[in-house]
Amino acid sequence: MQDTVHSLVWLAIGFALVNVAHSLEAHNNFRYLAQTPLSTAPTFGNEDTPWGLTTYANIPYLPCLSKRDSLKYDIAVLGAPFDTATTGRPGARFGPGAIRSGSSRIYADAAWSLYTGENVFKSNVKIVDCGDVPMTRLDNTVALKQLETGHDIINARSPVSRDLSPVPRIINLGGDHTTTLSALRAAYKKWGKLSVIHFDAHIDTWNPKVLGGDVSDYGAVNHGTFLHIAHEEGLITNSSIHAGIRAPLAHPVKDMKNDRRCGFDFVTSRDLDRFGISGIIERLKSRVGDAKTYISVDIDVLDPAYAPATGTAEPGGWTSRELLTILDGLVGLKVVGADVVEVAPAYDGAGETTGVAAAEVVHSLLYLMVKTPVAGE
Repeated sequence: MQDTVHSLVWLAIGFALVNVAHSLEAHNNFRYLAQTPLSTAPTFGNEDTPWGLTTYANIPYLPCLSKRDSLKYDIAVLGAPFDTATTGRPGARFGPGAIRSGSSRIYADAAWSLYTGENVFKSNVKIVDCGDVPMTRLDNTVALKQLETGHDIINARSPVSRDLSPVPRIINLGGDHTTTLSALRAAYKKWGKLSVIHFDAHIDTWNPKVLGGDVSDYGAVNHGTFLHIAHEEGLITNSSIHAGIRAPLAHPVKDMKNDRRCGFDFVTSRDLDRFGISGIIERLKSRVGDAKTYISVDIDVLDPAYAPATGTAEPGGWTSRELLTILDGLVGLKVVGADVVEVAPAYDGAGETTGVAAAEVVHSLLYLMVKTPVAGE
């Protein structure tokens, strides 16, 4: 019994000595850090990095909607927290935050693409996060006008580099797809008619008489009719195209006839199996040609396995790798604006699958803008 007690005492003494040694080591390390000259002390990266705040890819935040004329930038990331014109599951008003959260792994100092060899954040192009446009949730007409006004304010700014674009270009984070209508209305004032490359499971050119307008004029403006309305308002050209279409139609003949009238050709989701990724890229580029182009990406273009968090998921979509490869292949197009929409994070998993995918789509859209300057009229 006495031997056991002695053993326990010595064991306790041993643990105590180890703890003392660790404490002394930590104390010495602290003293070293405190006494290290500032020139050699550990640094914290770019001083403009908004540590503790969630911006897209940790880029600087600017109050772009303020009246400060001194604010200059080349590309603005802008949130549109709106989802009261959706016909499916709600929740896309939280999409901008989910996309920013999904981008948290991206830092300017370590964002070199293995595929393109480019780092858009090291390209001498000033990219900023402008936060979200304040949008009321009580009146869709007012909310969409608020978003259009937010775009107008940014479009009225002077960029850092006029060699890239005469005005800052905007990547919109949705929000349901109706927000694209506000973006197109604002872009038209600066650029004129635009060709649209529309990545989506759905055509979104439904006649309001078929979808929503049979209820009220107010209901006619929604995420399934906005491209029809854009055509009726003369915002888009007859050289636009859908990509990844696969959802059922309400009227197979009438719907597609109206779609063609709105100026759209289309590539279905399964066309990728027939023509391959290179074939899809060629179809899209040849359709819009040299026109100024707006790229809109509804995250439901991806299969629900890769983007479950969306309002109207449709099986049989593209993988995130396929979509990103197609987007990178569009380099050279004159992209004047873009968006990623319909991310509804309430339906995502713990790994933020949809948010992470959407964030990388934004990264690819930035690449297209940075690589190809767009001259004014």
